[in-house]
Amino acid sequence: MTEPSAAMPWYTCGFSEAMLRLLKGHTVHSHAAHLLPYLQPGQRVLDFGCGPGTISVGLAKAIAPGELHGIDMKQAQIDLARSVAEAADQGNATFHLGDVINLPFNDHYFDIAHGHSILTYVPDTQAALAEVRRVLKPGGLISVREGIIGSSFLAPDFEMLGDAWVTFAELITADGGHPHIGRDLKRHLLEAGFTDLRPTASYTSHTTPEEVAFFWTVIRDWFLSPAVREAATEYGVVSHRHLDNLERAFEQWRNHPGAFSAFAYGECLGSKPPR
Repeated sequence: MTEPSAAMPWYTCGFSEAMLRLLKGHTVHSHAAHLLPYLQPGQRVLDFGCGPGTISVGLAKAIAPGELHGIDMKQAQIDLARSVAEAADQGNATFHLGDVINLPFNDHYFDIAHGHSILTYVPDTQAALAEVRRVLKPGGLISVREGIIGSSFLAPDFEMLGDAWVTFAELITADGGHPHIGRDLKRHLLEAGFTDLRPTASYTSHTTPEEVAFFWTVIRDWFLSPAVREAATEYGVVSHRHLDNLERAFEQWRNHPGAFSAFAYGECLGSKPPR
């Protein structure tokens, strides 16, 4: 099967080893805790934009012997997700190559649909939500968690590192994405026809020296990589000189004993109206 046509022209975060290391650290407990109370054995759950499957396997474990179906637009991510599920002995998790705006499932198939950091990168939010709504059963639950780049921070920022978030947000916008969509999830779900909306917000942080060192490697090998530098300058988002200044500030940050980072998220639960 060939990879589907992308819902976005270029996935801003890319698929570097550094970014994959970050994504592999995401679990159902660290990044989908708001959904855990609603998971029951025997349910059918869709994980749209499943990535490497580390959240998916936690969902699958919570609903066993129910069905977990993950979908992602990149074959490499599907291959990783399958290997993660196999290592966790989670045989009720199945992964599919596909596109969130053209899901390969029948109407009214799932009890729950979960998405993490996917609507940020899909240009047509309502098209994606309409497709998810289609495959949910009447009364089914949607759970989304998306970033709020403008509320994320690094400290100390040396009067410079705030610009890194601005640059990241501008890159996402240049690719047709929505860097602050986490704060608007209630509105988007309302417009998509979901009811009983329950929005919340949270942070994922890096606090210990080990976590700071790890996050620095992600920044160095992804955000400061030649590919992202080229995209940022090609889009006119930032200059090479400014990126060099950011790199020096990041090096100061990772060596500072007070170094701390926090990535902001908005979450929202909603229900598909019963018939």
